[in-house]
Amino acid sequence: MALLEIEDLQVRYGAIQAVRGISLQVEAGEIAAVLGSNGAGKTTTLRTIAGLLQPAEGTIVFDGMDLHKMSAHEIVSHGLAHCPEGRKIFSTLTVDENLDLGAYMHRGPKLPEVLREGKERAFHLFPILKERRNQLGGTLSGGEQQMLAIARSLMAKPKLLTLDEPSMGLAPIVVKTIFEIIREVNGEGVTVLLVEQNARMALRLANRAYVLETGRIATSGTAQELMSDDLLRASYLGA
Repeated sequence: MALLEIEDLQVRYGAIQAVRGISLQVEAGEIAAVLGSNGAGKTTTLRTIAGLLQPAEGTIVFDGMDLHKMSAHEIVSHGLAHCPEGRKIFSTLTVDENLDLGAYMHRGPKLPEVLREGKERAFHLFPILKERRNQLGGTLSGGEQQMLAIARSLMAKPKLLTLDEPSMGLAPIVVKTIFEIIREVNGEGVTVLLVEQNARMALRLANRAYVLETGRIATSGTAQELMSDDLLRASYLGA
């Protein structure tokens, strides 16, 4: 069984059907990418997996557990963390305080150890955050805010990390750094499900990918297969 299995997922916003029966799976240890243009249903899919939206139909099974009956905080406690589109950091809290909130599910006597280990890892991955740890989140640059958003998600010690458009609005050199860190996080054993409009960068990083169009999966395969697909290259890779 895959770490994450989605079957016939359908999501609606009132009368509007945003996701139209998609099925996908993510194997433990891999990086899977979900590609597509604006409005394709990518963010809706991730938000539904994370428990922020409720599906109209279909199943979401993570590590053998049925997620669609769980609340968002229960899903986090079982090892699935979501890094949202637009970062959504707490702008009036410091870097340190944002990281603390990422570990909110780890209560009890072991919390100080969890916070210490989590921050050591965060500052190893993102040294600039250590320099900025007492700075308010809202005063960070866009790239630093994205780093903080990822680091905050990792404080939950997830088995699966979902990332929604981590390259959005960032300079190319910062995007390269972010993607290198995603690869490093995956190398440490965290499975990654990545939603990304930068198809070329995503396919270089991912093991497999799914392409969404108007709420449906138009095509899927290994990253290498999709990089070689002439129609996909013409549509998403500028070739």
